[in-house]
Amino acid sequence: MDMGTRCWAGGWHSGWLTAGFSPRNLLDMDTFSKSDPGGWQSQAGGMFGRTEVIDNTLNPDFVRKFVLDYYFEEKQNLRFDVPPGSHNALFGGQDFLGQAFVALGEVIGSQRGRLERPLTGVPGKRCGTILLLAEELSNCRDIVTMQLCANKLDKKDFFGKSDPFLVFYRSNEDGTFTICHKTEVVKNTLNPVWQPFTIPVRALCNGDYDRTVKIDVYDWDRDGSHDFIGEFATSYRELSRAQSQFTVYEVLNPRKKCKKKKYVNSGTVTLLSFSVESEFTFVDYIRGGTQLNFTVAIDFTASNGLPSQPTSLHYVSPYQLSAYALALKAVGEIIQDYDSDKLFPAYGFGAKVPPDGKISHQFPLNNNAENPSCAGIEGVLESYLQSLRTVQLYGPTNFAPVINQVAGTAAQVTDGSQYHVLLIITDGVISDMLQTKEAIVTASSLPMSIIIVGVGPAEFEAMEELDGDEVRLSSRGRYAERDIVQFVPFRDYVDDSGNQVLSMARLAKDVLAEIPEQLLSYMKTRDIKPRQAGPE
Repeated sequence: MDMGTRCWAGGWHSGWLTAGFSPRNLLDMDTFSKSDPGGWQSQAGGMFGRTEVIDNTLNPDFVRKFVLDYYFEEKQNLRFDVPPGSHNALFGGQDFLGQAFVALGEVIGSQRGRLERPLTGVPGKRCGTILLLAEELSNCRDIVTMQLCANKLDKKDFFGKSDPFLVFYRSNEDGTFTICHKTEVVKNTLNPVWQPFTIPVRALCNGDYDRTVKIDVYDWDRDGSHDFIGEFATSYRELSRAQSQFTVYEVLNPRKKCKKKKYVNSGTVTLLSFSVESEFTFVDYIRGGTQLNFTVAIDFTASNGLPSQPTSLHYVSPYQLSAYALALKAVGEIIQDYDSDKLFPAYGFGAKVPPDGKISHQFPLNNNAENPSCAGIEGVLESYLQSLRTVQLYGPTNFAPVINQVAGTAAQVTDGSQYHVLLIITDGVISDMLQTKEAIVTASSLPMSIIIVGVGPAEFEAMEELDGDEVRLSSRGRYAERDIVQFVPFRDYVDDSGNQVLSMARLAKDVLAEIPEQLLSYMKTRDIKPRQAGPE
């Protein structure tokens, strides 16, 4: 598969992949020759595509690849079916050679983007295996730097000249347009020169070099009612010609053009410079061997309520999981695809723990201080439920100990081969806010991100401050080197229809959306380049 990575408002669309697959040691269904396998790949919602048919082989290498959208923050389940050629089971044909189920993240997170899985589906038979491949589309990593100026723009202000700025729009498949960049405002001039700016090619044109790019020219007004001066259209391919020559565009105002017979234009815009360079992407680092290490910390303070009572946030009914368990599964089941050993350290905080009943803010859920790791998300859930039966919920709600615990581990390997993600699930107001802020500021220089999910009805103003989206977090005069915290309140994802699957998919999407950019920001600040994948 070929993947790229795009960053839109609201999260990472981790781009385009090409999906390739090669079955091995298939069942031989033909009497006088080898099978003639074809294949298709499907996603949730229907068939995605079909390969060609290759005659007389049990080890086909399909030429056709499929370009897929890849989202790090979503669980993208794929099914690969191998029918015997054009006479396949879906269309009332012959025998079925096998199928495989896999999450797209598992392929990306596997060594060199290569994952081998057994084929199943024929009772009592060994169906062989399927080799799945994933790589990034090259144009997903290109970054454009350009500079523009304008000449003789229309005057819009009564007492002075215009204050012009440009708005770039990417065209969509359905004919609509989406804003992808705004320049700065240049005050009081009809001949502005804007500063150079950079933009990913994928954001400018979705990787389609001939797709329309629309540019509007506005006169800035303080009250926000900016005056429209005019517009022009171009494409990435046309813009790229400016590498060897200036390109001049006429700025046209359709209303003026209709009203005035002698109307020529509302000025011109000149592309002064245009250059392209490639950047490393999230997928480059994952394919190069960077491991995401997932750690869980769960709030065991008394404000959650007695676990035996239905009103408790930790209450597990026979019919559904608690909010804590749902949040853990939603996030963990996606991120575990990128952790090769599937062993996750899991801690609790804010409880009195046996045998002496001392309050602890970083006790291992599996009761093994020497090795707090649990096998898979199911292992974490099992240890969490066991802890509910053995510890006494107490308090206060201290975050700093577990943040410092993970930060200490992250500090041991800072060469880019390891990146740590800490998930904290909590119900209440932080008791050690000053210490927590200091811990996060310190951790911001390490290969580490923190996800906080707030459950229950409490107000979470302190969590919003830790998130740092509006104001960069600081402690004792030190500012966080990077924004490494993402907070979401669980209640915002409770679906009125009761559809937990959709609700938790939305939760995971939002809390994981910033992880790729946070990982990249660490690598860039340390000038760490992805390791090259080894030979195939």
